[in-house]
Amino acid sequence: MADELFKITKNKVFKDVDPEAYAEVFKKELAAEKSKLVNEPVIEAYYKANDYQPTFVLNHLSNGDLDAIPQYYNKANEHGLDSSLFSPNELKALIAKFHDDKKIKTIDEAYHDLAKLELLTASTLTKYANAIQFGVINPKKIYSRYFVATKRPDSTSTKAVFTANSIQAYLDSIQPKNPQYIALQKAFVSGEALPGLSKEETQRYLMVNLERLRWRNKPYEPKYVYVNIPDYRLDVFEDGKSVLNMKVCVGQGRNMNKEESLIRFGDTAKIDKPFPRETPQLNSLIHSVDVNPVWNIPQSIATKEIIVEAAKDRYYLSNKNIDVYKDGNLVEDPEDIDWSTITKDNLEYDFKQRPGDDNSLGKIKFLFKNKSSVYLHDTPAKAAFRQSMRAVSHGCVRLGDPQALAKNLFGEGENLDTIIKDMSEDNPEPTSISLPKKTPIYITYVTCWADENGTLQYRPDVYGLDIVLYAHLQKIMGK
Repeated sequence: MADELFKITKNKVFKDVDPEAYAEVFKKELAAEKSKLVNEPVIEAYYKANDYQPTFVLNHLSNGDLDAIPQYYNKANEHGLDSSLFSPNELKALIAKFHDDKKIKTIDEAYHDLAKLELLTASTLTKYANAIQFGVINPKKIYSRYFVATKRPDSTSTKAVFTANSIQAYLDSIQPKNPQYIALQKAFVSGEALPGLSKEETQRYLMVNLERLRWRNKPYEPKYVYVNIPDYRLDVFEDGKSVLNMKVCVGQGRNMNKEESLIRFGDTAKIDKPFPRETPQLNSLIHSVDVNPVWNIPQSIATKEIIVEAAKDRYYLSNKNIDVYKDGNLVEDPEDIDWSTITKDNLEYDFKQRPGDDNSLGKIKFLFKNKSSVYLHDTPAKAAFRQSMRAVSHGCVRLGDPQALAKNLFGEGENLDTIIKDMSEDNPEPTSISLPKKTPIYITYVTCWADENGTLQYRPDVYGLDIVLYAHLQKIMGK
């Protein structure tokens, strides 16, 4: 080790390096800096397994790799991140000491600076690589209704910084290459303002959506259904291209009146407090459809709407084809119940709406497993599709053209014929049909993107999720 370090640094002090003495200094430095290190257990395990050898100095100082690292950190601003997160100036100054053959004067100083440079490089390189490849924020920790499979850094990805033959080649390889990312990054660096937004708010829109694009939660399947909540739109993608798109209605949000924005928001935005009817972010598999479905009315809707309307009009339930159940048994004469005396605290009834033209789920619903009991469905309330703001549902996603989606997922054949026939019946009966092949579905939240022409699009932050994300980004960057 002594010979190698002297050859690299040309500093005679390093001729006297003793590996065991250095290892003891390294361990002390590691203990002192433990709380500051990123992925400290992985870092400690790596050095322990490699006899505390100064990997980065031995393998990457003489070839210019270490000198290049701060240059990458200084370009973090181009990703909407604060370069100071990665301590480029401190790292650069420490590296400079090893290029000056007279700067380090004693063996104790050599041990200390060597250990410090190793740990600072390992920690900041890990932090930077994680940020670029996975984002600086774990969405599951900031959002209450986030159920999308999202890969986070693990020991394998962390160890890659230690085993790279060329750090510069490694850092080049992890730069985002997604065309969407590059388009947003270009706009961010250029400082352009989106139509209708100030330059400052445009930068914030781009910043939060660059972070979203760094999250490892993107569809990878050749075919999938994609719902973007703020865009109120559903697409079916096949081999990277949209082959079907339609308007949708989503759950009501907390920021529909746009009172809160990325320019102006309260400190409470740091805590995600979703409106009860917001559609969750999730991914799952569409496995079947119910044609002419029965609507099992959730208790939340029953207490806030159904019993309220039933108290006003004793025939409301029968007019809406809603059956009432108690202990699993059908109630014969629900109009005889005094609904004005029923509250959420003493409600002992369940409600189901029979199939028909007035059924709130319309003629078909598309089913997929999820923790929030949401699904895609038809609706008799078509007027909402003519509105630009379509956050109007109780949480499920209403489809503008459900039959077109059925045709895409089932293809031509007997199943589709049955669906079309049953949807047109005057006296329908519920029918369940399984998809021949389960289709992935992603319900996501993206407020800024480049369209197929490369033009940047943005949508109002109807759920305030940009606000929450921006607040956490600011906190991480110490602003």
